[in-house]
Amino acid sequence: MGHKEPFHLKYLGVGNEQWGPQYVERYVPFVKALKEKYPEVQLIAATGSDPTIFPNGAKEVEFLWGQWRELKAEIVDEHFYRQPDWFFDNARLYDSYERTGQKVFVGEYAAQSVGVASPDNRNSWKCALAEAAFMTGLERNADLVVMSCYAPLFGHEARWQWRPDLIWYDNLQSYGSANYYVQQLFSLNRGDVVLPVEVGGQEPPSSRQPGLYATSSRDMEQGEIIVKVVNSAPQAVTAEVRIEGIKQLSRNKSSVTVLSAASLTDENSLAEPKKIAPVSSPWKGTDPSFPHTFPAYSVSVLRLRTRN
Repeated sequence: MGHKEPFHLKYLGVGNEQWGPQYVERYVPFVKALKEKYPEVQLIAATGSDPTIFPNGAKEVEFLWGQWRELKAEIVDEHFYRQPDWFFDNARLYDSYERTGQKVFVGEYAAQSVGVASPDNRNSWKCALAEAAFMTGLERNADLVVMSCYAPLFGHEARWQWRPDLIWYDNLQSYGSANYYVQQLFSLNRGDVVLPVEVGGQEPPSSRQPGLYATSSRDMEQGEIIVKVVNSAPQAVTAEVRIEGIKQLSRNKSSVTVLSAASLTDENSLAEPKKIAPVSSPWKGTDPSFPHTFPAYSVSVLRLRTRN
């Protein structure tokens, strides 16, 4: 491709949204040839597409998962284009997946406000909030889910093929959707080690029972605990945050960042590119147990420094 030096490629997908016995037959010789020459590259196998889109889609996915277990595929790619309620209801999807076999790449996902491939889909705050709730489960299961990717990436305001998209533009300017800022918050606040989180005083949240979705990790280099909380309820929730295992927080560089909107139908646009955007402020507390109010319909990220 005109680049003389190696790209140091780490992953390669063998097929994308393909299914059926013929795909498996062709997958096998591709993997054999690739592994003989590039044994260090991890190969990704597909599971067809979202089983809710095509007839017999669920059977196809089940068939391919069986094949990948038998063939000892390294990573399996799953795609989810669903309505927001599905994402609220499936934050615990990967909690029960087997840990002894294949890793998972959630290679395409995006909440569809109306329906899959509908021209009326919008990058609404409800969609972004639902994706954030789902992503708490991806992070909590990071031992299994090795990668994830919102899709698609770009859409032209006047000449688009598919919506929703992460970033919109015209011939002169661009803006990030609310979904973009959710992705940004998770990517810029990623720790090295996932920490266990227990949320008491509520039933497991869902589309019918809004509440707090939470995940946490530790940034070893910065000496910070990162707590992400999604409040899917229409009212603010004040919770007692308790961090076990430390005696005191540092006042130095601790912060809280909030992404929220007044309405679930709000969205960014060329006219209001930052209508929904993260707002950060310093955090000055030192007690590892403290009350904190999570605004209605919000994503909050607390970065709490545990040492100077």
